[in-house]
Amino acid sequence: MTVARRDVDGTQCGSTANEALTPAPLGQRLRSALNMGGRRKLYLAPLLASTIFSASIVVAQVRADAEADLDPADWTEKEVGIPVTDALTIEKCGSCHVPDDKGNLSRISWIRATPEGWSQAIKRMVKLNGLSITPQEARSVVKYLGTWHGLAPEEAKPVMYLTEHRIQDETIIPNETVHTACASCHAFAQPMSSRRSHREWGLLQNMHKALYPQAEVQMGHPAAEQPAGASPSAKPVTTGEVALAWLSKEADLHSKAWTDWRPRIRTPKLAGKWVISGKLRGQGRFVGEMTIAPASDDFATTTTLRSLDTGKTMSRSGKGLVYAGYSWRGTSISGSKPAKPDDLATPLRETMWFSPDQSSAEGRWYWGEYQEFGLDVKMTRATGGPVLAAVSPLGVKTGTKGAQLHIYGADLPSGMAAGDLDIGDGVTVRQVSVLSPGEAVATVDVAPDAIVGLHDVALNGVVLAKALPVYDTVDYMKVSPETALAHLGGIKYGKGYEQFEAMAWSKGPDGKPGTDDDFPIMPVDANWAMKEFPTVTYDNDVKFVGQLDASGFFTPNVEGPNPERRFSRNNYGEVWIVATAKTLKDKEGKPLTGQAYLVTTVPAYKRWDQPEVSQ
Repeated sequence: MTVARRDVDGTQCGSTANEALTPAPLGQRLRSALNMGGRRKLYLAPLLASTIFSASIVVAQVRADAEADLDPADWTEKEVGIPVTDALTIEKCGSCHVPDDKGNLSRISWIRATPEGWSQAIKRMVKLNGLSITPQEARSVVKYLGTWHGLAPEEAKPVMYLTEHRIQDETIIPNETVHTACASCHAFAQPMSSRRSHREWGLLQNMHKALYPQAEVQMGHPAAEQPAGASPSAKPVTTGEVALAWLSKEADLHSKAWTDWRPRIRTPKLAGKWVISGKLRGQGRFVGEMTIAPASDDFATTTTLRSLDTGKTMSRSGKGLVYAGYSWRGTSISGSKPAKPDDLATPLRETMWFSPDQSSAEGRWYWGEYQEFGLDVKMTRATGGPVLAAVSPLGVKTGTKGAQLHIYGADLPSGMAAGDLDIGDGVTVRQVSVLSPGEAVATVDVAPDAIVGLHDVALNGVVLAKALPVYDTVDYMKVSPETALAHLGGIKYGKGYEQFEAMAWSKGPDGKPGTDDDFPIMPVDANWAMKEFPTVTYDNDVKFVGQLDASGFFTPNVEGPNPERRFSRNNYGEVWIVATAKTLKDKEGKPLTGQAYLVTTVPAYKRWDQPEVSQ
């Protein structure tokens, strides 16, 4: 006998006498969900196109629906579902998510999500609804759903920063109303990492209202923009209605991208050699190779990296798996004990996006208590022909003669001649010496009137885009990250560090700093210092937040009350991080300077995938 009930998010849940699927009481679940102390706000920036969705369109779309005033749980699902065909998924999910005669499972067939999204859903089902599933079974279910109920490459790429654990400013959101509804508590990439039917977006709003009291208040507020000419007595359009209409249109279940991608999904064939170029803030650039070999349903990897700054070489071994034919999740170890927090010898987690044709990849290999350290990587498949990965040093000045450029890659032809290389108008290649199949040295002259900007480097049709900055003057210096976050720790909790870097910039052809044609030239050797960010008169944060070393590496202070501080406050605070160039000077002969804003805050006392399923 099966007893069905409706869960708080609209799921039809059931349990049989033979299955121990008794869910926790609603009150207990809500108490768990509301135990959200220590929330860490992430400032993350999507690479999403901004779409303005006017309130008048929202009204027309939302309120024309006869079911608009009903609870979404009572709406009729009108969209075609995506059938579930995996036997294990049906076995584990089908007792609660009722199947229909078309092979759809309720709820599941009307959602697409990233592997992380499906993993969170399974954790929620275990914690709140009594799902019994082993780690291996969960892994298999996530792999199936992340592939056949996942995102198309074009949908996933703009929000990969979320799974790459990048901390960035999140500024490009469609409008303030959607920001209030969807990005007040988490990154906007969180909702944009899934695609749902109109009813499913409504049910997701229901879940938020049930678990988080503030969500109902936020979504019930009148939207910032109301229809022009609306009657004063008309019911105002709410923030939740605007967000629901926008998501239903811009993050719909059956997008063209998914329709095009679904028939193209295939087993990834990634075995072979891949050429790597990477950059780690504060430690410069790296080149290397990764060899990928099949291993059961996963891949085994062997990686070699070489620092272009120090020449040091390191080796790693690891494993990875691919979802949906393009989305890599992996780990690797070096076999060496890390000597410091930012040491690349540390075990790494790898998140990469492979191009649909499986010829290239890009992503982030990260580590740290707060995933604050990360190697930004690009990989190109080696197929026997020449591959270009990097050029060093960065930045050549107009009018320079006899500059030595090291070109790194793979399978570089031993007979490479000067005429085989093309670095754009105004850059003349005089001579080429091939040191190995992975490195060549080109001697170049740069004309005084060479076009400034990022030049391509081309080898007989193989192009490394925007690889060489050509500049006439260094116009200003910028410190990155411009806005940074560090966490106190070291007694009971781990520290959250931050590495700063100074870069020289050109203001580009338009001669105006801060415009789209500005481009970075090269790293700058600088002196580092902290300066007070004034908030209240007795702060003196510079004395308490932590230490900044000569390389721009910030180590936060310990957590906990400090009796040496006024009111025995914690060592949190706000400071400016100031870089002063050692040799580069401005037009007045003064050293170039730049600064960044650093917030040092308390530890994240609690970690979670989603608050309602955390321990």
